[in-house]
Amino acid sequence: MPTPTLFSPVSTPAFAIRELAVFVLGITGAIFFLVSGVGVYVLVRFRRRKEDDGREPPQVYGSPQIELAWTVVPILIVAVLFLVTARYIYAIERREPPADALEVTVVGHQWWWEVRYPKLGIVTANELHLPVSDPEHPTPTFVTLRSADVIHSFWIPQLAGKMDTIPNKTNRVWLEPQQRGTYVGQCAEYCGGQHAGMLLVATVETRDDFARWAAAQEAPANDELQARRGRELFVSLPCSSCHTVQGTPANGVFGPDLTHLMSRSTLGAGVVRNTPDNLRLWIDDPAALKPGALMPAVKLVPEDLDRVTAYLSTLR
Repeated sequence: MPTPTLFSPVSTPAFAIRELAVFVLGITGAIFFLVSGVGVYVLVRFRRRKEDDGREPPQVYGSPQIELAWTVVPILIVAVLFLVTARYIYAIERREPPADALEVTVVGHQWWWEVRYPKLGIVTANELHLPVSDPEHPTPTFVTLRSADVIHSFWIPQLAGKMDTIPNKTNRVWLEPQQRGTYVGQCAEYCGGQHAGMLLVATVETRDDFARWAAAQEAPANDELQARRGRELFVSLPCSSCHTVQGTPANGVFGPDLTHLMSRSTLGAGVVRNTPDNLRLWIDDPAALKPGALMPAVKLVPEDLDRVTAYLSTLR
């Protein structure tokens, strides 16, 4: 996965943010080198020499020209930065969704992301799938952001700027990825003990690949015959009151929807790779992999733990 950085954008809003960042860095960098250069010159030019008699040199009080310069020039610099920044913010914030825009709702939880595609009827967690946008016919994705508990912050640097998810408030952000790939996001607002373990993976793929992924997500959960006993055990445990698996009595909403659990690449919002071995460890004791995780330890006997793991491993 690429390193998250706003200087390698692949989406229209991220390109605009990089342009603004480079512009601001250019101005502030020039100021830094100018002030540093003058400071170094003064230190060298007017340093104490052996032939100095130790007396304080004549003092000059007041210079209308200098005072005017250090008042007017900063005002002009701030005005330019303000106007340029306002222009970019207006261009990003005022983008209206076209009729064929993909709508996604992302809800921040402690400490995972719920991802919903309302028009497609898809619910997943911690992974965002997006179709690549065609430059000749742009197809942006508009993301509605909410929070189920505290303030979180949705940020995938290579796709868009940071936007907070706030309880009882809805925010919006849009993405227009122009390059396929996998991009890592992160909650950018401290939200509790596992804030650092709240990753979000965005997969940008062709429209055909996205359609195939969506079709697989819309299909019923895959319940293989050999995992039937694990399914029966799963729905009899408290797991079914926190999680949803479509086609079963499990209809909880507190934890992630597990209908297509094994189609995701990670567990615990990016803490570990999603493998059967890690899944078994996660079911047995989530806090061992993610200290502070709100999911309780099930602590099943080994035989039952194997059955539940085998069942969940079929959910693709």
